[in-house]
Amino acid sequence: MTRSVLYIYPIKRQGRGAGMSETTERSRARSMEEMHHKMGSMFGGQAPTGEAAEPYRPLPTDVIITPFAKCGTTWLQQMFHTLRTRGDCDYDDISRVVPWIEMSPLLGIPLNAPQRGLPRGFKSHLSYTDVPKGARYIVAMRDPRDALVSMYRFMEGWFMEPGAIDIGTFARADFMNPESRAYWRHLASWWDQREEENVLMLSYEGMKADQEATIRRVARFAGIELDDELLAITLENSSLAFMQANKDKFDDLMMREMSEKNAGLPPGSESSKVRDGKTGSHVDVLGPELLAELDAIWQEEIAAKYGFADYAAMEKALRDSMAGA
Repeated sequence: MTRSVLYIYPIKRQGRGAGMSETTERSRARSMEEMHHKMGSMFGGQAPTGEAAEPYRPLPTDVIITPFAKCGTTWLQQMFHTLRTRGDCDYDDISRVVPWIEMSPLLGIPLNAPQRGLPRGFKSHLSYTDVPKGARYIVAMRDPRDALVSMYRFMEGWFMEPGAIDIGTFARADFMNPESRAYWRHLASWWDQREEENVLMLSYEGMKADQEATIRRVARFAGIELDDELLAITLENSSLAFMQANKDKFDDLMMREMSEKNAGLPPGSESSKVRDGKTGSHVDVLGPELLAELDAIWQEEIAAKYGFADYAAMEKALRDSMAGA
């Protein structure tokens, strides 16, 4: 059995005598109940202050990048920021320069502040129902089976002790939670808006298949003039090789620091979002029972409404609609 690694740190408290300290145990979750408790405590008792507490006021030129989690958000943040700045990489966390709407207030980042480039850009994971209205929106869809595997790997080694929680337990308690079914409902909400002028809907698989075409679509949608030099810079800076070589810029530094402070997680968590970038990774990870459960949810949430038998059929329909665009 894998044993949990505990990190012991002295915590200095004001008012104690010199040299006085107490210790606290830092550990990752070994059950879903413990994980949910730690994630809840990450934000417990915190409230935005100062300018960071001001509600986000969208501008009609703002670009909100809002896929479901693990569906290409960080990749699109990097692509967009490169386009609008001609390659700025002087940041420690991509979400410092393309702020996360839901989390930035708790991190002390004012959402209405000027940004390094224009148009302003933001990250989100909100559905169309919940996202602030009045901006422009880029959404990427991804095979839910691959998104699940990516989410599991992301959380393991950050919030979860590696090897302690199997992917089936994680999926049923979180990703496939029957009370929310958040992935599928997020997808449906944006699918219904995909033909609106202020929405650009992409697929992760399409982005992988033709990165250059994706860059051209994003630039055109954001109103950024694209020349050959900028195209080359963006191809390089948003490549898998570049993002892997600079993965510290894409590993949720600010969120990790907050989780270590508030949720008692060990420092140095492995939360890199830039891994192998593969599609179809679920084939080697998910067993037949879990795949059948995922398919049943697809039939209830998507097939019954739109007629697409599976994700591949829906993704093909999106690509076909974008052919030549």
